[in-house]
Amino acid sequence: MSKTIGIMTIMCFLVSPCGSAGNEPQDDSLRIHLPREIAVDSNVPSLGQIGIIHGEASLAARAGEIAMGRIAAPGQQVTIDRATVLSRLASNGIPASKVKLTGAEEIKVRQQGQTISADEFVGLARLFLERNPPARSICESELMRGPVDLILEGSRQGVKLSPRLLPSSTPNQVRIRIVVVSGGKEIASREVGFRLKFNCHKVVTLVEISAGGVISPENVKVEKTVSSYPEPADWSAPYGLVARRRLPANTVLGSNMIGPVEPAIVVKRNQKVIIRIAAGGLVVTAMGQTVEEGSAGEYVRVRNVDSQRIILARVNEDGTVEPVL
Repeated sequence: MSKTIGIMTIMCFLVSPCGSAGNEPQDDSLRIHLPREIAVDSNVPSLGQIGIIHGEASLAARAGEIAMGRIAAPGQQVTIDRATVLSRLASNGIPASKVKLTGAEEIKVRQQGQTISADEFVGLARLFLERNPPARSICESELMRGPVDLILEGSRQGVKLSPRLLPSSTPNQVRIRIVVVSGGKEIASREVGFRLKFNCHKVVTLVEISAGGVISPENVKVEKTVSSYPEPADWSAPYGLVARRRLPANTVLGSNMIGPVEPAIVVKRNQKVIIRIAAGGLVVTAMGQTVEEGSAGEYVRVRNVDSQRIILARVNEDGTVEPVL
């Protein structure tokens, strides 16, 4: 019987809490492993989200709830070093002497989120421009000013993109604003700018045209071209206009090269004219001298020879002038 009690005593000493080894104080330190980088759901990451904590259960739970700062925007990255971790623990009553850190010297932490890429904004703006062109003659659009990516907090479910054309004072540039809407409210926006090119016409001389020559289908041809600026909506071939100077063959006509037919000069400067007034069947005439030249229908200044008074008169086709009363 005594031998049996002795064996049980030895076994208790080796494997049971009844021995002295089982009565040692429990370790109350924390072991925290820090990764190099991590993405979290919250914009206020806790130690439990960014690190792996081992230790006494209640102490580990308490440490895991300690906030490690704030992330200002989804996608933004913040860096948390070991000194910051120990400082936050100490300020919450867990001294550095009870903490053992392993892993990285600092952690790069970012908030998880959904990204709307710059390419998606540009693609949507191009599609909107194609369907709602500010001018029908637009044939090309070149990206002039692109947006940056937009990172949304959480899911994109229920998020809508709404593009609209912004006013522009430059005829060959457009700006499209894309509003990001969630829950019926605008949460962000991006702007995309394009430089435009237009389908236009150019007029080229087929033969040499002398100064004063009339433009016609026989001496010019109309060709299609692409221009950086739109042509007027009422553009038409300049048939019937005259060349203001000699135009060699294969010249592309500019607005300064041609113009309307100048009306014939009826009276010249210092020319003797008859001043004629007709009223109530009575015609009164007087001699005058023009101060300036003029065509039929134009108004010129005329000096009355008898009174030397200068009057304003309308030039008639027959060379007489009719004073403005």
